[in-house]
Amino acid sequence: MTNLIALGDATLDQLTIAHPEYDRKALTAGIVHIGVGNFHRAHQSWYLHRLMQAGQAHDWAIIGAGVRPADRNMRDRLLAQDCLTTLVQLTPEQLSAEVVGSMIDYLPIDDDNAALIRQMSDPAIRIVSLTVTEGGYYLDPVTKAFDAGHDDIVHDAANPTTPRTAFGAMVAALAARKAAGTGPFTGLSCDNLQGNGDILRQTVVSLARLTDADLADWIDTNVTFPNSMVDCIAPATGPDELALVRDLGIDDKAPVTHEPFRQWVIEDAFCAGRPDFSAVGATFTPDVHSYETMKIRILNAGHQVLANVGDLLSVKTISGCMQHPLIKAMFERVEHTEIAPTVHEVPGMTPAAYVDLITQRFSNPRIVDTTRRVAFDGSSRHTGFVLPILRDQLVAGRSVEGLALVEALWARMAAGTREDGSVIEPNDPFWDSIVPVALAAKDRPAAWLEQSRIYGDLAQATPFVDAFTHWLTMIWSDGAEAAMRSYTTA
Repeated sequence: MTNLIALGDATLDQLTIAHPEYDRKALTAGIVHIGVGNFHRAHQSWYLHRLMQAGQAHDWAIIGAGVRPADRNMRDRLLAQDCLTTLVQLTPEQLSAEVVGSMIDYLPIDDDNAALIRQMSDPAIRIVSLTVTEGGYYLDPVTKAFDAGHDDIVHDAANPTTPRTAFGAMVAALAARKAAGTGPFTGLSCDNLQGNGDILRQTVVSLARLTDADLADWIDTNVTFPNSMVDCIAPATGPDELALVRDLGIDDKAPVTHEPFRQWVIEDAFCAGRPDFSAVGATFTPDVHSYETMKIRILNAGHQVLANVGDLLSVKTISGCMQHPLIKAMFERVEHTEIAPTVHEVPGMTPAAYVDLITQRFSNPRIVDTTRRVAFDGSSRHTGFVLPILRDQLVAGRSVEGLALVEALWARMAAGTREDGSVIEPNDPFWDSIVPVALAAKDRPAAWLEQSRIYGDLAQATPFVDAFTHWLTMIWSDGAEAAMRSYTTA
């Protein structure tokens, strides 16, 4: 399309789709968000934008931030268009779009995080929120304890004024605010972790305690870290997504596509105030745990049920997996018989109904969510999403056949080749170490389960070990489809 409108403040009035009706130049910052990916811009940023459209929260605008060199590319793209984002909502039947304007700046990416620390030290910042992935909180994968021995943490403990992690920057900013008497901010995790606020507290307080016990105590007493459950599928942006926005007549270098579903459930524990997110659909409740258990187990673990075998069988998308008869049948059986029994209902939703909702959402062909993206960092996602369910099933004396099959499919995928012979490119922070183990497990399946940082004592759980050994042996000898067929017709 010719005559594209370059997205920016100066061109908003030229747009034919919904866009900010508030004066963006009058907005002032109240939130720093670390990790400005597609999910954040389709979720938290959208909730705040809806409040601003209603004439509220104009002193709560977002300043974006990152701590990785790779974040510089996103910063450059967003700053070039005044931090505006086109959101494209995709249903199976149609699309709709709007431009979101709740972010007003994006901080420089410094090796010593100086700009980030300086911004978070400003008392106008009352919330620091994060989407840094499930594996970004420096946890032992089995015990979930703080990993004080990680190289990044060792660096930050030795260099507290020039940290390299987001958490070190938070500690440094909180130290400055304590010293200045300007009070704390709220730390708000928006990552898919059970008890994400508790985990964020553990990481920040534990890091502070490595250098300053008094500061750690002050943070633990004064800073709030509300737990939250977040949900909206927002795939990575590629050429097809860029083309969708161009078809709307907009030149946007960082658009986001998303499904027609959002959910945000939050503990109301904000030490320095908050926007009224409930006015635009968020739920404040003291019982976030039940909501997050339902979502993390049925949706996030469900993603792992699909993604590993999908990649192994060269099925490129999650919706493609749902169109594959055997993958879908396996998914539905594992969900209903082994995952849903570990979940309690929440107001307005039973586990079975939520499985049906997730099945519908995953089947949306317009959401091009790749199996490779969803399968990324299995070392964190299986330990965080799948294995807690498996442990609960074992304790209850119920079947783990399906979950053992899921783990065996991951072990086969981690061998680094698909069943069609194509190479699976590295897709895990521990890829170089898990591939040799996965190859060894072809002849000795127990080798995979002996990865103690992942499985811990599950390597001694006989029902799981026996089922895993059976399935991995079958997958290597007869293929993944044969294993899924055996499981779903038993």
